[in-house]
Amino acid sequence: MAKFDPYEHLNVVLNEDGTLTRLLDFPTSKATGDQNHLPGQAVVSKDVTLDEDKKTWMRLYRPTKLPSNDKSIAKLPIILYLHAGGWIHFSVANTLVHETCNQLCSDVPSIVVALEYRLAPENRLPAQYDDTIDAVLWIKNQALDRVNGEKWLREYGDFSRCYLYGVSSGGNIAFNTALQIIDRKIEPLRISGVIMNQPLFGGKMRTKSEMKLAADTFFPLPVIDVLWDMSLPHGTDRDHRFCNPMLDGPHRDKINKLGRCLVIGFGGDPLFDRQQDFVQMLVKEGVLVEARFDDIGFHGIDVVDSRRATAILTIIKEFI
Repeated sequence: MAKFDPYEHLNVVLNEDGTLTRLLDFPTSKATGDQNHLPGQAVVSKDVTLDEDKKTWMRLYRPTKLPSNDKSIAKLPIILYLHAGGWIHFSVANTLVHETCNQLCSDVPSIVVALEYRLAPENRLPAQYDDTIDAVLWIKNQALDRVNGEKWLREYGDFSRCYLYGVSSGGNIAFNTALQIIDRKIEPLRISGVIMNQPLFGGKMRTKSEMKLAADTFFPLPVIDVLWDMSLPHGTDRDHRFCNPMLDGPHRDKINKLGRCLVIGFGGDPLFDRQQDFVQMLVKEGVLVEARFDDIGFHGIDVVDSRRATAILTIIKEFI
């Protein structure tokens, strides 16, 4: 029987210098630009540089039809979107991510800021958290800059209602970034909630769901282990707080300051038990948390099942 190769499963080759050759070429979509949107187009989008040196940028989305109160435009919540990809894959330019953000922007409705964060293993944690903090501070600065502040945010965004929304590894980024910005002055920006859709957490001790679903077709345990090997800081293991926040550590003292959280998960996900443990930890620490777990479904089901994607969007809309 052929030995299972997690790198082959991920369609990557790990090079001797620690970089990856990514063999999959995902289709991409361009931003629409600010001008001349087509009839019937629900959302427009544009790209903005975040940090030239780090090669980080953001794609901004806004609805073409803006809700109004008494002839003045009603301000929309701002959602900082953090894509999935196991730390190593995807870009906000990928059609799959782009269409997800279009839908989120249109259905909530909201101003979506999708972050092109740096990928592992070329950039290990906490690079992704640092990039997200940069994005949060960038959004704050738009509120403060009355002359040159980004028009879509200043004219249509409600800086008092900003949400961090991450999927899978993005869910991990949302949580860890939310903890880190507790100590920062981000006024007039206010984080109103942290949304974690199938968040990626781990640990050295195996859970029942990990053992039961170790040979899962989409997200098998050896693949999850390799993703952590490629993303955690050198010299650390899966009990590092970035991976396993359920363990005691100084980060636990901040958790009760998190504010509202939404956690979404599915019973066929090897991470299911960890996500439930994570919710229990949040509750124990006094966090106002809404947990929406479904026994049916697997990790990433919303990518392949449009009905599930719509159901998740409805949950998020209700939360916001």
